[in-house]
Amino acid sequence: MAAMKKGPTKRYIGLVYISPWILGFLVFQLYPFISSFVYSFTDYSITNTPSYVGLKNYITMFTKDELFYKSLLVTIEYVLMSVPLKLAFALLVAVMLNVNLKFVNIFRTVYYLPSILGGSVAVAVLWKFLFAKDGFINRVIAAVHVPEIDWLGSPKIALFTIGLLTVWQFGSSMVLFLAGLKQIPAELYEAGTVDGASKVRMFFTITIPLLTPIIFFNLIMQMVNAFQDFTGPFVITNGGPLNSTYLYAMKLYDEGFKFFKMGYASALSWVLFLIILGFTALTFKSSASWTHYEDGGDF
Repeated sequence: MAAMKKGPTKRYIGLVYISPWILGFLVFQLYPFISSFVYSFTDYSITNTPSYVGLKNYITMFTKDELFYKSLLVTIEYVLMSVPLKLAFALLVAVMLNVNLKFVNIFRTVYYLPSILGGSVAVAVLWKFLFAKDGFINRVIAAVHVPEIDWLGSPKIALFTIGLLTVWQFGSSMVLFLAGLKQIPAELYEAGTVDGASKVRMFFTITIPLLTPIIFFNLIMQMVNAFQDFTGPFVITNGGPLNSTYLYAMKLYDEGFKFFKMGYASALSWVLFLIILGFTALTFKSSASWTHYEDGGDF
C-alpha cells in the first residue's frame, strides 16, 4: 500500500517544482496572448474601458494606414538583408574556430559575447556614435583618403547600417554551427582529399549538406527574431531618415505606447504574428528540397 501511495505523491511534488514555470506561462504568456486577440477588436486606449469595434482596426490598417505598409516593406527588406548575412558570417567564424589551437576556447567565448551584449541599449548607443557622421568609422576611412559616408543619415544605407548590428550578434548561430562541424566525420574529408577534391569543393559538397539541419534551425530562429527587432533601430535612428528604418516593431510600439491605441497595436501584433507564421511555414515547406538528414529522411 505504501508503494501505491508513493507514486501520486511524487507526481504532486513534480507539479510543485514546475509550478513557477506554469504560473509564469499562464500570467506572462498565455493571458497576454489571448488578451491581445480580444483587444484587437476593440477601441482601447489603456486609460479607458475597451469598447468593441469589430474589424475596424484591421480595416483601418489595410485601407488607410500608409505607415503600416511602409514599416512592413522596410521590415521584410531588413529581414532578407540581415538574416542571410548573419548566418553566413556565423558559419565563416565557426569554420575558422573549428581548429585545435591553444586558447581557442577563449576566442570562442569572445566571439559569443556580442550575442549577449548586442541587444542592450548601451551597445546601440555605442553603435550610433561609431557610425555617426563624425564618428570613429568615418575617421578611419578618412585616414585612407576615402570620402566620409553618411551611414545613418542616408535613406539608402541607414537600414544596412543598423542591420550590421544584428549581423554582429552572430554568437548563438556560430555556437550551433560549431557544434554541427564537430559532428561531421573526419573520414569524409579524408576521402575527399584522396579523391583530389579542394577544400572549397569539400566545403560545398560535404560541410554545407551536412549542416543543412542546423542552417534550417538557425534560419527559423533568426528570421523570427529579425521580424521583432526593436531596440537597436529605435535607439540608433528612431525610424529615420524618412522612415527608411521604421521597422514594424517600432510602428507597433508607437501605436500602443506613444498614441495609446492599444487596440490598434494589438491588431498590428496579430498581423505580425500571422506574417511570421507564414514565412515560417514557407521555410518549412521549402526545407524538404534542401535540408538533408543522416537517416535520409526529411523534417
